[in-house]
Amino acid sequence: MNSIQADPRLRSAMGVVLVACVPGLLASLWLHGWGMLFNLLLCAASAAVCEAALLTLRKQPVLPTLSDGSALVTAVLLAVALPALAPWWLPTIAAIAAIAIGKHAFGGVGRNPFNPAMVGFAFVLLSFPLQMNQWPAQAPGFIDSLAPVFGNAGKIDAWASPTILDALRHNRSLTVEELFASHPGFGSLGGRGVEWVNLTFLLGGLLLLQRKVCSWHTPAGVLAALFVFSLLAWNGSGSDSHGSPLLHLFSGSTMLAAFFIATEPVSGPKSNQAKLMFGLGVGTLIYLIRTWGSYPDGTAFAILLMNLMVPALDRLAAARQQAAR
Repeated sequence: MNSIQADPRLRSAMGVVLVACVPGLLASLWLHGWGMLFNLLLCAASAAVCEAALLTLRKQPVLPTLSDGSALVTAVLLAVALPALAPWWLPTIAAIAAIAIGKHAFGGVGRNPFNPAMVGFAFVLLSFPLQMNQWPAQAPGFIDSLAPVFGNAGKIDAWASPTILDALRHNRSLTVEELFASHPGFGSLGGRGVEWVNLTFLLGGLLLLQRKVCSWHTPAGVLAALFVFSLLAWNGSGSDSHGSPLLHLFSGSTMLAAFFIATEPVSGPKSNQAKLMFGLGVGTLIYLIRTWGSYPDGTAFAILLMNLMVPALDRLAAARQQAAR
């Protein structure tokens, strides 16, 4: 049996991550409605079935790996990132891609060079762009949520873009104050309700730091780079403004990315210095994609691109440490 599969420390760490996700999950359920719960159930079931099937095919023990919680954590991160009221097959395909391509294609738990959840997210984003850009403008009730998930989307009154970042990027004539006043998706700092979702994931992230599940270096790098670049490019309330630092910190998936996704230990760097550089790279890419890219947020692509840089970052950090001795 692979030692990492039976490692109780992995199971304990995944348990803390799941507990830390609870406030963010509840806030997402409050903001987006029952679709978030459907996403969670579909992702969790699909990830578990896919994991068990692949472990069986590879003649590896099923229960130790399923019980370590890593597949469930992947499912939770996917459920939050995917659009509310996505058709049932979208979270199913995303979870299968995350487990099969992002994890088992490279040898299973502990061997994945890319973040599995972001592999699944990027797979469906590139394959089904229309469905990935349909978020309900208002969260419908339980019964009305069943039709778009398991039937058709005919009962949804209006669809909105995933974040207000898209509206800000395509603004050409309104000042920031006018845009905030005219667009129902804007709140006090960023997206209406999304501000609170980011705050709850920030609180969950602080729990991860307190329990030493992750170090501060990667989250600090992500948030610092995003803050600095948005501050340098911010020109106040002009119509060509790219948004204030606070807007970028509390909109989209910023806190989820900084504390829960970028800190994935297997696909991330090992040394603290490399983790800081990794976080700075992720934050920089998120800002560049948000501002000038083709996608409203860009978290998945920023993290996957930086995953490619991990070996180089580890070598660079090791060389710098050796030179400092």
